[in-house]
Amino acid sequence: MLRNFLYMAAIACLFTAGCGLPQVVLAQPYPAGPAQTYADLADLAAKADSVIRAQIRKQAEVEPERSPGLRPGEVRLYIEAETTALLSGSRPVGESLRYLVDVPLDMDGKAPKLKKREVLLFTRRVDGRPGEIALAGPHAQLDWSPDLEARLRPVLAGFAAPDAPPAITGVREALSVEGNLADESETQLFLDTASGAPVSVTVVRRPGMRPVWGVSWSEIVDQAARPPQPQTLAWYRLACFLPPRLPRGANLSSDGASQAQAEADYRFVLDQLGPCQRNRS
Repeated sequence: MLRNFLYMAAIACLFTAGCGLPQVVLAQPYPAGPAQTYADLADLAAKADSVIRAQIRKQAEVEPERSPGLRPGEVRLYIEAETTALLSGSRPVGESLRYLVDVPLDMDGKAPKLKKREVLLFTRRVDGRPGEIALAGPHAQLDWSPDLEARLRPVLAGFAAPDAPPAITGVREALSVEGNLADESETQLFLDTASGAPVSVTVVRRPGMRPVWGVSWSEIVDQAARPPQPQTLAWYRLACFLPPRLPRGANLSSDGASQAQAEADYRFVLDQLGPCQRNRS
């Protein structure tokens, strides 16, 4: 009886100021549905400073009056979990985690049993509250599986690489120039990035040949640059964040024909990249 009382007191403590519970996580897992795509995982990794694998040890329902914002058909649970691995991140992570999670009710209208379930938590720091963590988004808890971890690790490695491609924020300039021969042209697209790092895309057309394009992740505009491989961080930066059309005012080509060529080459690049598929928004 005393143990149950202390357990429920810990739940109540989550909702009081100055409680002092370490490492509180507010979470909301993915609902059942299609598997996460590369873009889904990259979206989460981009917002997280640590990715933790953990196993749920205890759960208790939180009363509806203590669950503001709870959606119909869901229940809020208080979870105690044990850290089993740190997949990414440099800051220390404690062995025990405590967090709140909203989960769908089961077929009988009851809370699902999550004890012993293994999960992945995409977490970030909580400003002004040392020792606590929060999930990086509303869908930042995933059910762990060997396949999911295997697909996630290359994503995390891409973000951790010293030469990781910067986040693309837009197209700054587009310029197309005719060549000396008929149907010969070169189009250069200069991109804006969150860090200010230079990124450019070049499309070269020559008579009787297929268009050749590539991306340069430096100040050097290199005609030998190559397109990014699909399902990589470089591909994600472009395919998922380039605008669907050239922004007004970005096309600096000198005449109507060159402007039309720049527009066509931009569409060509988007077609070559393919869609950025997301199963979780």
